[in-house]
Amino acid sequence: MNPIEETIAGKFGKQIWSRFNKSINTYELIQPGDKIAVCISGGKDSMLMSLCIKRFQRFSKIPFEVEFLVMDPGYAPENRQKIESNLSLLGIEARILDTNIFTSIEKENSNPCFLCARLRRGWLYKSAQELGCNKIALGHHFDDVVETILMGMLYGSQMQTMLPKLHSENYAGMQLIRPLYLVREKDIIGWAEYNNLEFIRCACRMTENLSNETKVSKRQEIKDLLKDLRTVNPAVDMNIFRSAENVNLRKLISYHSGSEYHHFLDDYSEGISVRGTKSGEKQKKST
Repeated sequence: MNPIEETIAGKFGKQIWSRFNKSINTYELIQPGDKIAVCISGGKDSMLMSLCIKRFQRFSKIPFEVEFLVMDPGYAPENRQKIESNLSLLGIEARILDTNIFTSIEKENSNPCFLCARLRRGWLYKSAQELGCNKIALGHHFDDVVETILMGMLYGSQMQTMLPKLHSENYAGMQLIRPLYLVREKDIIGWAEYNNLEFIRCACRMTENLSNETKVSKRQEIKDLLKDLRTVNPAVDMNIFRSAENVNLRKLISYHSGSEYHHFLDDYSEGISVRGTKSGEKQKKST
């Protein structure tokens, strides 16, 4: 048994293994007969996710298959070597798919990160489908979810979150799942440091020559904001997460489900209260 894998359920059992299993069970991410393409970028999150899924497959009563995939968009040789070295260290046998995505976006000036992410996601879906997979697993964690909620509100003028799973719009029968959905980033960092592991970070050729000031992204701004908020309220992350679970549609100005839009004035003239009953009427107790 790989000693690094053992620390997931041992030293970090409560912080990582329990929350990983809770994510799987709560959101029904893995089901009998699944064939999952576990997508490895080379960073700490996807590497940990891969090790967790490998362990889960060994001990779970749910029969499912796994394909570990690394998509190389054109990494520098030292980054490619680092990924291969870590895969060997963690005991993960993965397929490495060579692409020229970095070269394809070199002339993109307006939004290269968006284009890169789109192309990489497309490659992963296509490759997974060719291997007979019905799901791809990505390494997004709890902090990514919370940051996405805030980013949508502050920069996108919208209230939405990063779902634990969703159906692909372009690849029929394919789903995306996020097994680290309830695992916090600080615990992933703690696990990596405890095992003296070093993973690649942003290895994009488009940003390697930029100054640190230019590299600051909107997501990093949100990370810094949350860090400041925690000094006042340590539970702020969970409160933001819960806010996406406890949405009261009667107290929203407007909302939409797909192409169907609703506004609070739609039934306001009928005297509908925020609790869904007409003004003056007592709400019936459920029996």
